[in-house]
Amino acid sequence: MRLALKTLTYASMHLTVAVAVTYALTRDWRVALAVGLVEPLVQTVTFNIHERLWSRADKARDLKAQALVSTAPPASSPPALA
Repeated sequence: MRLALKTLTYASMHLTVAVAVTYALTRDWRVALAVGLVEPLVQTVTFNIHERLWSRADKARDLKAQALVSTAPPASSPPALA
């Protein structure tokens, strides 16, 4: 749910910035809207994929760390004092 909300707010912000920058460069509101609608849509999809890949990488790293800990030889006990 959090990822979906994050993606939607990112898309809104990106749409606004893309339209504003394109309008500032072209002074044509039709071009600004066209670029402003297409570019953030593509960017939003790629952002979502990017986040999912990083999430998978984090999980893989955690699983690898757990496997290393579980296969490590047990620590030797300190010698008993007589």
